[in-house]
Amino acid sequence: MVKTILFDVDGVFLSEERCFDATALSIWELVYNPLYLGLSGDTFTVSPTEENIRRIREHVLSNDAILQFVKDRGINSNWDMVFLTFSHQLVRLLYELSLERREFVESILQRPIDKDRLREIGEACNESNISFIPNYDEFVRDFQQTDVEQQDLLLYVNDLARHWLGIDDDLFPINNPLWELGRKVYQEWYLGDPYYEQSERERPYTLGKNGFLEDEIALANVEDIRSFLRDLREKGYLLGIGTSRPYLECKIPFQRLGFWEYFHPEHVVTATDVSEAERKFPNQVPLGKPKPFTYVKGYKGRKVADEKVLSIPLPIHKGEDVLIIGDSVADYMAAQSMGCKIAAILTCCLSGKASRSMFEALNADYIFDDVLQLREILL
Repeated sequence: MVKTILFDVDGVFLSEERCFDATALSIWELVYNPLYLGLSGDTFTVSPTEENIRRIREHVLSNDAILQFVKDRGINSNWDMVFLTFSHQLVRLLYELSLERREFVESILQRPIDKDRLREIGEACNESNISFIPNYDEFVRDFQQTDVEQQDLLLYVNDLARHWLGIDDDLFPINNPLWELGRKVYQEWYLGDPYYEQSERERPYTLGKNGFLEDEIALANVEDIRSFLRDLREKGYLLGIGTSRPYLECKIPFQRLGFWEYFHPEHVVTATDVSEAERKFPNQVPLGKPKPFTYVKGYKGRKVADEKVLSIPLPIHKGEDVLIIGDSVADYMAAQSMGCKIAAILTCCLSGKASRSMFEALNADYIFDDVLQLREILL
């Protein structure tokens, strides 16, 4: 009998559109901002028009084909998407640069690739008059060469680098500086200056971004969602959250929409908790979805030490007491690991109802068009 319900946020309660916009803008900035590669070909600005945002996203994410591909492979983090898409283009750029300046590229590869290294690479390209035009349409073709899923997909960039650049070592190990740089650039776009400083405890690298945090769109009528959550609480369910969003990015829109009060604060687990656990236990990295840590901690509660959460045998004891509500393959994989049932929600902005056949093939326990249809089994 279900006692605890753990909800994902994106694609269940909130649209992912603005998250994906921030993903595309982050990749675009890493290519064209003079602080980073600073390549020619487009003019970087911190305040693109809505029309330009649509143009950038269509180009950089290959009409969302890249997003759909990585999500189908179990990648649910926008930070991972930024890293994968940008690093793929970076390796191709380094290959072209190596044809003219092999010694320079070899020297660059002796050091971790961070903000300063990107600027050096960009300056070398401009000095060599290399006209590199990113071709994002090649992403899916190149990554289809492997069957790896989840976080192993991030490490596959190393295989591409070895193939194109002839290097022996991993250019992008887990928790590499380029991944962290992409995360920060994404946070700047999504949060905007004030919220970024509040969340990151530092000033943005690039000032002047307004952010998208207060433009979130609910995936069903807001009052109907409030009523649904209220009824669940009154019936005695413990309501928690397991999201790949950082804490602030979950709390602010949920407070604005009137959802926050219905969730037990000790059972709200976010990317902030995951990052903290990864810092304490680097040998366990990565812990984000589709790994089950987010939902296991959401079930046990934030007061339970991370070490104890990580030591809980899987599948968990009395997994039938927990129902996970998600929209992605990553949520499904986490639920499977825990031995819990999952209700798949078909409001993901990428595939929506078209993903029904995928969840049917996976034998998801329940499949609903939107989160409000959960009333049929819970109330």
